[in-house]
Parts: sequence; C-alpha cells; structure tokens
Amino acid sequence: MRTYTYTFTVPADAIDFNGHVNNVTYLEWMMEAATRHAQAAGMGYEQCLEHGGTWVARSHRIEYRNPAFEGEELRMTTWIESIGRIVSRRRYELRRVADDTLVSEGETEWVFVDAKRMRPMRIPAAVSAVFAE
Repeated sequence: MRTYTYTFTVPADAIDFNGHVNNVTYLEWMMEAATRHAQAAGMGYEQCLEHGGTWVARSHRIEYRNPAFEGEELRMTTWIESIGRIVSRRRYELRRVADDTLVSEGETEWVFVDAKRMRPMRIPAAVSAVFAE
C-alpha cells in the first residue's frame, strides 16, 4: 500500500517530566498522520461522510524504541497495511531525521461506521480503492 511521509520538529509542549516526548503525544502524532494521509489521498473526513461513514479507532498499539527530545526533527511514515470489509489496519513508523534512528512504531485498527447510527458498515469500494496501490 502507498505510504505517506512528512517531517516535523518536536515542540516543547510534547516533553514530559522525564525530559523526553510524553507517551500520549505519540498517539496524537499517529492520529495526525492518519488524518493527513487520508486528506492527501482525497478521502478525508468530509469525503468519507459523502459515502455515509466515518472511521473510529478500535485499538492502538505503540512500541517505543528510542526517546525523542525537544527540537529534534522527526519523520513520520504511515500506510494502510490491510483493508477488510469493515476494518482497516494502519501502521506507523517514526524516525529521527538526523540519524534515521527508529523512535517508535505502531498500528491502529480502524472500523468504518455509519456516520448517523455509529454502527459498523461495509467500507465503500471508493473509500478502500483510494489506499490501494
């Protein structure tokens, strides 16, 4: 599946009492990456609503490999690993730009739901096709 990559600098407000990026911030960055990727692919929130649905997270997994610190430039890469009838699995990889060190990796299991009833629905072909190679 196609990947989406962008870089950013770790802001001061991402740092916790241990002097490195707070664990919760990694999840926020994963959510940001998913949103950016979907928008760049032309299937952001508004476009999904046009197909009657929206994505909700069922689960997240994050593995912290190396700490990140304020002012470091990081490179986030995300991709859709699989798309089923209702569920999609998205992967994430975060690396430090300066030395290509793996900072974290993770995945989210997303469920496509009817936007009005908030019940699982079949992922429309137009939605899943956007992320296929």
